[in-house]
Amino acid sequence: MPWETIVKSRQRLIPNLVDYKRARGSFSWDEARRELEGLPGGRGLNIAHEAVDRHANGPLRDNLAIRWLGKKGEIQDFTYAQLQALSNRFANVLRILGLGKGDRVFVLAGRIPELYIAALGTLKNRSVFCPLFSAFGPEPIKSRAMIGEARVLVTTTSLYERKVKGIRSSLPSLQHVLLIGPDPKPPDTEDYRRLMAEAGDQFTIGPTDPEDIALLHFTSGTTGTPKGAVHVHDAVVAHHITGKLALDLHPDDVFWCTADPGWVTGTSYGVIAPLTNGVVSIVDEADFDVERWYRILQDQRVSVWYTAPTAIRMLMKAGKEVARDYDLARLRFLASVGEPLNPEAVVWGKEAFGLPFHDNWWQTETGGIMIANFASMDIKPGSMGRELPGVEAAIVRKTENGRFEAIAAPNVQGELALRPGWPSMFRAYLNEPARYKKCFADGFYLTGDLARRDGDGYFWFVGRKDDLIKTSGHFVGPFEVESILMEHSAVAEAGVIGKPDPVAMEIVKAFVILHDGYKPDESLRLELLAFARTRLGAAVAPKEIEFVAALPHTRSGKIMRRLIKAREMGLPEGDVSTLETDST
Repeated sequence: MPWETIVKSRQRLIPNLVDYKRARGSFSWDEARRELEGLPGGRGLNIAHEAVDRHANGPLRDNLAIRWLGKKGEIQDFTYAQLQALSNRFANVLRILGLGKGDRVFVLAGRIPELYIAALGTLKNRSVFCPLFSAFGPEPIKSRAMIGEARVLVTTTSLYERKVKGIRSSLPSLQHVLLIGPDPKPPDTEDYRRLMAEAGDQFTIGPTDPEDIALLHFTSGTTGTPKGAVHVHDAVVAHHITGKLALDLHPDDVFWCTADPGWVTGTSYGVIAPLTNGVVSIVDEADFDVERWYRILQDQRVSVWYTAPTAIRMLMKAGKEVARDYDLARLRFLASVGEPLNPEAVVWGKEAFGLPFHDNWWQTETGGIMIANFASMDIKPGSMGRELPGVEAAIVRKTENGRFEAIAAPNVQGELALRPGWPSMFRAYLNEPARYKKCFADGFYLTGDLARRDGDGYFWFVGRKDDLIKTSGHFVGPFEVESILMEHSAVAEAGVIGKPDPVAMEIVKAFVILHDGYKPDESLRLELLAFARTRLGAAVAPKEIEFVAALPHTRSGKIMRRLIKAREMGLPEGDVSTLETDST
């Protein structure tokens, strides 16, 4: 199909959020809660009931809920009725094993159906779902399982042999390991498929207080042990409404969130939000591959696509012409999260797909999208967007008396802060009350991100507080420098740090990956330095540029600037458990 025809024929729907000002003025979380059903008999609110059972017991019973695409070309479909029966079986497995409310169930697996079934069954049993990246090594697995006091681990035989078997003895709380895979099973493990076959497919969810713990997501700081962010069943209200308003999910959509459930996005928007909104969700087992991704968009008729800036930049590197070889007529809304999206990538989306990418912002701690570029709003490339209805964000600064106050003037840099009260806000760092308390001050949740808000109410990311570069008396946000460098035709990606300097305190140094066909020589280095100086000015532009083959990323797509800096300075690398690696 010719590209012009694709763009013209693309389905146009009225966005769920049309009048932003009116929506913010009339929105209430209580009203949003009424879009969900609640457990029968007024017995509370349970994520799995809202995601699966209320649909399976209603008109969507036989509708497709999840389509799983295997690495080797397999396709497996799950209706809401089938998900109900399978998640009931897993809930019964947990009950037979003696697990109940509040007990932690860890899942270490790739994007396979059993992961999604285990997540939903765990929530039905009122146990706590704790996902782990399949790419984690033994030490990150051990530290998280110890902090979370894992009682059950669901994993594959291969992952167990390579990553868990050697640390099993150091996890005294781990009573059961359920293995997915061929026989024979190692000693002291149990067969997931046998247990599922023997369990019944009827299950009644017990009374669930909205404040009961449902999810435990681990997030790494620049120092210290991983933090276990606690989320409750009431978070489903935010998952549902942000899927509807920020991702513009409509009943007939086919939705693809490329995130792994080992990262909070892969749970909030790869599992929960598409199911509560009753749409078809695509799950791809395989790792990123340019042609595979385009084939999925085409063959599965994806209409709403939620991905990460790193993936977008890899698609950009392959060239926009590749997209033109595929029929993407159904695609109508593109969204991005993980690392702020460079303006160049937003523009590239329009060139490649006829659609811009809509960036949004949130954190593991917020549990759901807080700031977004909505379908009905003009996009300002490089901006995070505006607050969701029901979310109050501010730019704050610390005053001389030590208190935090909101900055009213536009375009003033400060720390991005949120007024607590949204349902998916984390309730604790598990067993670390002091660490949790430090996140709040003077009525604000302090995000640790530096930003500014312009006169139209759009927020602009500057950098993490610990990433900010101070050079010759100027504060420089690395994201701004990275975005400008990426506007040069030779640059595929850039990572920027502050390098210690005896005169300037720090100088700006950029690490640059080039597009294919460009030679990393002195001439190009000088050209890029001059380009950045012209665009950014001498105070902000990098003083040094180093060409590299790759940059370290977290699995969620964030550039690990602290790791770049540690390697540059020969310092300890700290916690690298979330570093993106090949999953083997």
